[in-house]
Amino acid sequence: MHTFRRSAAFLALTVGSIASLPALAADELHYNQISLRAEVSQEVARDLMIVTLYTEEQNTDPAKLAADVSTTMNKALAQAKQVKDITLRQGSRNSYPIYDTKGQKITGWRERAELRLESSDFAALSKLTGELLGDLKMGGMDFAIADPTRKSSEDQLLKEAVSAFKARAQLATDALGGKGYKIVNLNLNSNGYPQPYLRAPMMMKAAAMDSAPVTPEVEAGTSQVSMTADGSIEVLMQ
Repeated sequence: MHTFRRSAAFLALTVGSIASLPALAADELHYNQISLRAEVSQEVARDLMIVTLYTEEQNTDPAKLAADVSTTMNKALAQAKQVKDITLRQGSRNSYPIYDTKGQKITGWRERAELRLESSDFAALSKLTGELLGDLKMGGMDFAIADPTRKSSEDQLLKEAVSAFKARAQLATDALGGKGYKIVNLNLNSNGYPQPYLRAPMMMKAAAMDSAPVTPEVEAGTSQVSMTADGSIEVLMQ
């Protein structure tokens, strides 16, 4: 009977020791670990020009109004399609009633339709914009980073961020007197690419004063894009 109790106690001690091994292993995973952060950045050219044009008219007859707006937009679309390397997108189109001074009776209708033009050929799009201002009005001019440029920049920044992290890891290892290190985890994060940069259209005032086509002056500029590498390493001691 006493022999059985001693065996049971020994078995319980053995099981308890085995159960504690994962906890010990978890502690060892954090031994000589340090957290590091590296950041790299670069200036990226805004190489995509975005122009928004619109027409806005009003009429007491909603059907006549819709037909007039469609005629104006179709003419602009046909003209824009003749220019190479320009992406056309029809924007919002809204119609709403006009009320009398008392706000009770509908006296007419107003409709607005937008046309969005995108291109990396600034000269061609600027020229087209000036020509279309004869029938349309300027809604806005933006500059953004084109998708191929964004991807190329992102790939380059990723490589640079990893290299910068490894350089800091080696620096920390040397400072601690280690013989080497291994990366435990690493996270790469971009600050995202900025929204289109709004440039006030300089040609609006000139277009209102002169009926001749006005080609806008373009200055796209650049955006600073960055990427960070956050992670931790385990320093291998001598």
